[in-house]
Amino acid sequence: MISVRRRGAARLAAAVLASGLVAAGAIATAGTAAADDVPPGQGGATATLDGLKTFDKAIIHDNGKDQQVGAGLFEMSVDNGGSIQTYCIDLHNPTQSKAKYEEKSWAETSLANNPNAGKINWVLQNSYPQVNDLGALAKTAGTGPLTEKTAAAGTQVAIWRFSDNAKVDAADPQAEKLADYLEKSAQNLQEPKASLSLDPPAVSGKAGERLGPVKVHTNADSVTLAPGTESAGGGVKLVDKSGKTITSAADGGEVYFDVPEGASDGSATLTAQAATKVPVGRAFASATKSQTQILAGSSESTVSATATANWAKKGAVPAVSAEKDCAKGGVDITATNKGDEAFTFELLGQKYTVEAGQSKTVTAPVKEDESYKFTITGPNGFEKTFSGVLDCKTTSSGGSSDTPSSQPSPASAGGSTGGDTSGGDLAETGSSSNTPMIAGIAVALVVVGGGAIFFVRKKKAPAGE
Repeated sequence: MISVRRRGAARLAAAVLASGLVAAGAIATAGTAAADDVPPGQGGATATLDGLKTFDKAIIHDNGKDQQVGAGLFEMSVDNGGSIQTYCIDLHNPTQSKAKYEEKSWAETSLANNPNAGKINWVLQNSYPQVNDLGALAKTAGTGPLTEKTAAAGTQVAIWRFSDNAKVDAADPQAEKLADYLEKSAQNLQEPKASLSLDPPAVSGKAGERLGPVKVHTNADSVTLAPGTESAGGGVKLVDKSGKTITSAADGGEVYFDVPEGASDGSATLTAQAATKVPVGRAFASATKSQTQILAGSSESTVSATATANWAKKGAVPAVSAEKDCAKGGVDITATNKGDEAFTFELLGQKYTVEAGQSKTVTAPVKEDESYKFTITGPNGFEKTFSGVLDCKTTSSGGSSDTPSSQPSPASAGGSTGGDTSGGDLAETGSSSNTPMIAGIAVALVVVGGGAIFFVRKKKAPAGE
C-alpha cells in the first residue's frame, strides 16, 4: 500500500492517455451504429473504495531503504446495498480516491500467475476478520494480546509476503508474530466461486427458438431475473427448459430467451440480481489502475450479472463475449455462431471464421497497464464493444527499480501514518494527489497523439448475407 510516485503517475497517465485516444478513435470510426460498451467482467459485486479503516503500521524493506506504511483493512460500499472489507494484494500500486471495483476471477488479476494465491486464501480464512475472536486467534498464533488494528496489520503483512513477495514486517511485535504464524502455516486453498455469474454471457439463434441456455452460478439462495425493456417490447420472454416463464432461478438453474417466431432481427438482455455475502477470497480490481484487492469479509450485499441474446432470420448469427486472461497476457474474445452461414471477423489484422454452429476463442495480446478497446460488428447492425485496462501484474513483479518514498503519500493505501489511527475515515486515505497533474498531462498528450487502439471488425458480407 505504498505509492511509488514516479511509477504510479506514469502508469496512470499512460492508462488515461490510452483510454482517451481509444475513445476518440471510436467516435471517428463507429459510424451510425451505437456501440454497446461491455466490461470484461461477467458479474458479481461492484463497489466503491471508501478507504483504509482498520490498520496499524508496517515497514517495507526495499532496495536498502525502509518505508513505514499503514497496513490493514479497507472498506468498500457495494452498489445498490451492502459493504465489504478487503486487503491489498498489489503493494506498490496506489489506490485512487473513490475508485470503482468489480468482483473478478483470479484469472483476471495478478493472482493468475501467483503460485501462492491459494495461501492468501488460507490466510483470509484463518485470520481477522473471519476469526474475530482475537483472544482465540492470539492463543492459536502464540502472539500475545491482539487488537483489531494489530490483527489487521499482521494479516495484511502476511498477505503481502505472498501477493508481492515483499520484504515487510509489522511494526507491532504481536502483529509481526501473527504475520509469521500465518506465513508459516498457510496452505493452498481453492479459488472461491463467484457470488453471481451467467454462463455464457451471450447467446444467439433464430427467431422462433429458445436461445440459450444461460446457466446461473451463485452462492445466493435465489436470483431474480428481469428482461430488458427491449425484450418486453419485442415479446421476448425469459423461460425455463420447458418454456415456462420464470422470474427467478437458483444455482445451476438454466434460463432461455424465448423469441417469438416472425420477430424482427434484434437483440435482448437479461439481468440477474441477488442479495448474498460475497465469498471470502474473491478478487476485486479497478479499471482506474487502483491497487487490486482481495475480499476479507462481506455483509449481505447486492450482486448482479447480465447476459445478451442476438437473433436473425438467416445468415450468420453471432454471440460474442470477452474476458481478461492474465495467464496469457491478453483478452479472450469468444465468438459463437448459431446462424446458417459462416461468421468472419478481423482481430489485430488477422481474419477468423466461425462456421455455422461452431464457436471460436481468440486471445488478443495486450500489454500490461495498457487500455484496450475491441469492437466486433456483424450482420443486421450487430455490434459489440469490450474495453478496459489489462492489470495482471503487481508493480513489484513488473521489475520496477523504484523505491518507496521517505514518507507515505496520499496516494498510498495507508495514507499518512502520523495522524489518527483509530480506524476512522482518513481524508487522504486512498486518494492520489497526482490525479490533477495526470489529467492535465493526458489531455495535452491526446492532442499530440499516440497510444494503443484495437478495433475488431467483421469483414463485409457478400450480398444476401
